[in-house]
Amino acid sequence: MSWPRRTLTEQQVEEIIGNLLRIGVITAAAVVLAGGVLYLVRHGASPPGYHVFRGEPADLRSVSGIVADALALRGRGLIQLGLLLLIATPVARVAFSVLAFALQRDHTYVIVTLIVLTVLLYSLAWGRV
Repeated sequence: MSWPRRTLTEQQVEEIIGNLLRIGVITAAAVVLAGGVLYLVRHGASPPGYHVFRGEPADLRSVSGIVADALALRGRGLIQLGLLLLIATPVARVAFSVLAFALQRDHTYVIVTLIVLTVLLYSLAWGRV
């Protein structure tokens, strides 16, 4: 018994990628907006202290800390989570492109896109290319 082969047309791939990018950006913007509103509601009246530099808190320097703060509905955690979603959107686009090219049996583009995805993930994980 042979399985039916599923292929995507170029038009379908473009529509899916467009929707993926659109949904990713809108979701990221909504999360950042919600975090900003929440932060301003809780801390908008406190005066800024420009005479002392305060770096990013330790809990907002890792993905797990950002997710924990966002789940606890802390404004800065939600803002950071929205920025992570914004960064993840083009990475998801490249990952989807690998699958789409594989379904289309376009091995050259699969290899090239895997190289791009590897460079993206490497630069995100270790910070330098």
